Amino acid sequence: MKSPNLNPVTPDTRIEILDIWRGVAVFGIFVVNIEIMNAVFMNQDMYYDQSAGRFDRLIQRILQLFFYTKFFPIFSLLFGMGIAMQLEKLKHRKKNSLFMLKRMLILFVIGMLHVLVLWGGDVIHLYAILGIFIYFLYQLNSKCLLLLCLFILVFPLYDLIAEYMFSRINYSPERFLEKYNFEKVTKILRNGSYKQALTFRVLEYCANLPVLLVFLAPIAFSMMLLGAAFVKSGKLLRLKDFILKNKNAFIWLFTITTIYRIIFLFILPNFDLYKDDFFNPVWLKLMVICDTLFGLFYMWFIAWLWFTGKLTGFLKRFQPVGKMALSNYIFQSLIGVLIFSGIGFSMYQKMSLLQCFLTATVLFIFQVVLSQLWLQYFKFGPLEWCWRCLSYGKLFSIKKD
Repeated sequence: MKSPNLNPVTPDTRIEILDIWRGVAVFGIFVVNIEIMNAVFMNQDMYYDQSAGRFDRLIQRILQLFFYTKFFPIFSLLFGMGIAMQLEKLKHRKKNSLFMLKRMLILFVIGMLHVLVLWGGDVIHLYAILGIFIYFLYQLNSKCLLLLCLFILVFPLYDLIAEYMFSRINYSPERFLEKYNFEKVTKILRNGSYKQALTFRVLEYCANLPVLLVFLAPIAFSMMLLGAAFVKSGKLLRLKDFILKNKNAFIWLFTITTIYRIIFLFILPNFDLYKDDFFNPVWLKLMVICDTLFGLFYMWFIAWLWFTGKLTGFLKRFQPVGKMALSNYIFQSLIGVLIFSGIGFSMYQKMSLLQCFLTATVLFIFQVVLSQLWLQYFKFGPLEWCWRCLSYGKLFSIKKD
């Protein structure tokens, strides 16, 4: 089919709803990430068993129903759309699309620096790697991209394949953190030196690679493919019609996924079948799929509100954050270091889930105000500007005329 004619996008001609989606995703991701900043994966179960607050169980259920694995897919889909739009622009301008590979390499470096300097939970470097695959696969038509998206999302054997591959290369995630226990990790991340925290962060990253590759990567890649397929099909150019015409489909999507997620969280754990070695991975896989699809419902609902003129003033508040999504994402990690580590306020494992949620909300509001102020004087976020200059190999003006 004929490729969509997407004209070059400048800061003044951006598609508003895309930035609003990004801004909402930045908030949702921060709500989830701040919980991990407060208590790393290996400490979480013991920490919350020992110090669960009065409302923590309720907050945990709210996070499970409305936040976990909902906003990461949104961010991934938007990343795939962004790559596709840039490839279409390069084709329109008849320029060498190898430029995209350079952009992904620079983004990978930014992501790895994020891991080393601030926080091991970075996904930017993963996006850069998967973005290279999107670059090559974008030659396929939109239907093939969609089918590949569905296959990668529902494929059930990632755990088994990873277990086999790790055994072949003698990779054992547990050995990286075998010298660490609950007390030692708490001491290092709360009051330790920056060097000690850096050492732990690198080891923790290596230990958590299976989570990154087996759990997060398939979700991210499938959603990137969906975003690329959406652009290639031309539906982005008819986004309002798509949103308004598919209301019933998305309401059914919301209903079905919510019913299963409620069953999974509140009913299934009461039955032995939930813990069965064969069926438990099936229930978990269905939950991941439903969470991902629920993220798509979020996107539809936000766009429906926007295009029908409901809450537009409120939604527009997210736009500046979305325009500076990369800068705001990294800035959240810097805030986390200052709040939780020994070089800041040493609050590691001192917050309840409720306090984490409220802190993330207040700090995001601060990011909204800061982003609005920044964009009054500058065209791009600071990291977006750096990425742009490095990609094109020249210095662009960041100040508004």
